[in-house]
Amino acid sequence: MTSWIHEASPLPDPHGRGERAVRFVKLLRLHEGKRAGQRFPLDVWQERLIRRIYGDTDADGRRRIRTVFVLLPRGNGKTTLAAALGLLHLAGPEKEPGGQVIVAAADREQASIAYNAAAGMIAQEPELRKRLKTLPSYKTIGHGASRSVLRAISHEAYSKHGLSISCLIADEVHAWPKRELWDVLRQSMGKREEPLTIVITTAGSGVHGLAHELYAYAKKIEAGEVQDDTFLPVIFEAPKDADWTDEQVWRDVNPALASGFRSLEELRVTARQAAEMPAQREAFKRYYLNIWSDGAPDPWLDMDLYDRCGGAIDEDDLLGRPCWLGVDLSSTRDLTAIVAAFRQDETYILKPWFFCPADRLSERQERDQVPYMRWAEEGHLTATPGNVVDYAYVVSKIEEIAASYRVEEIAIDPAMSAGVVTQLQDLALPVVLHRQGWASMTAPIRETERALIAGRVRHGGHPILRWNFLNAVIDRGPTGDTARFVKAKSAEKIDGAVAAAMAIGRADAATTTSSVFETDLLDQLTFA
Repeated sequence: MTSWIHEASPLPDPHGRGERAVRFVKLLRLHEGKRAGQRFPLDVWQERLIRRIYGDTDADGRRRIRTVFVLLPRGNGKTTLAAALGLLHLAGPEKEPGGQVIVAAADREQASIAYNAAAGMIAQEPELRKRLKTLPSYKTIGHGASRSVLRAISHEAYSKHGLSISCLIADEVHAWPKRELWDVLRQSMGKREEPLTIVITTAGSGVHGLAHELYAYAKKIEAGEVQDDTFLPVIFEAPKDADWTDEQVWRDVNPALASGFRSLEELRVTARQAAEMPAQREAFKRYYLNIWSDGAPDPWLDMDLYDRCGGAIDEDDLLGRPCWLGVDLSSTRDLTAIVAAFRQDETYILKPWFFCPADRLSERQERDQVPYMRWAEEGHLTATPGNVVDYAYVVSKIEEIAASYRVEEIAIDPAMSAGVVTQLQDLALPVVLHRQGWASMTAPIRETERALIAGRVRHGGHPILRWNFLNAVIDRGPTGDTARFVKAKSAEKIDGAVAAAMAIGRADAATTTSSVFETDLLDQLTFA
């Protein structure tokens, strides 16, 4: 948690902007709940936040802070605070001539919540009713004297060009399906002398996309790894290894519990249900403790195990050495993966290749919120011409791999690749048909798990391969002693993980490596 947020010492406010902002917000009235009609009872952390944003000024009285990132669990009044700050810039001391205050959300419903909160505050204050005009059908509030507007918009509408935003409030960015709206809105702030962006969100899932990008940057600033005086991180989150049932942990990250605005009993009820239902447990950690979810809700692996196996690989040393290939073609419109597994004593060395249609890179980047364009530029991904994966490229790559290394077997699922299998056989390459059911995948998955536990894997930190392992979900069957991948339950693409397990499985089948010690160790560990 940000250290200064509960300190008792006064914050510098040389030009009084922080004090004026606090006074304005305290004059507003809450519009709903048991405190409806009361003046805004700013909690200590809220008041200090406002003073820090607006009171930190340079010699000329201009705000230093240009971007605020607030990570706050659900139920702590994020949207109410956002609405109050929007009114501060529309009709309070932070208003400016022709100001444009935009409250942006993922969908119309979320945008309406922020607008309704602002409109509800106006309805209870005669002075504001005289100065401001609300237009509910347009989710717009106008301030005639300054020609300023506050408008709530959603990600579902894309015609945002032509704006000149003075204050952007980005609500729940973890739910934004893509970053196009963010880029357009941020670019529209260039003409303003003191533009301010306030991001208020709950923790999200996945390690790619806009929300995680902002979160990661905020964490670096908080840790002192990056110096940026214009970006203010305010992070309420529990450690990943925290006891999620500990009520003190709840209090540490839910500031509204101290004031009674947040119901402790409601948290207790939710926690009791989560104790019996694993899926709800992960949701509780994310939404109420703000623990960022890295990938799938029921992931295959503890990624700390995977990351410990990321040692550097000597590419030249692999030339001419035997390897086993796993190939997951998926569909022609999706990600395709080839992974080679080499043996070095007891260690598996993984070398992957990935393919995706070039015409769909931008679309996929927006849909999946992962950096396909950058991966292609950096050589981690081959973008094949057209809007489908040209399997001729895949066959050509396998032929090229066979010329550089001694390919012992090529494991491939016949259900998705009949044509490719025929082409590979015509080239006299050693194809092995490898289905994806329990009978075929149990041994490869268990050997992959054993190798990761024992640190007998080196993957070189390939970003797409890691992303695929992060997303993977396993079905262990009715008795728990079988295993197969389940793409339908996986957070995103897992093709590289599937191909890697098949390659490791074929390499293992060629030479027995499992020891009694490793088997016992596997049985003692529970994967995340």
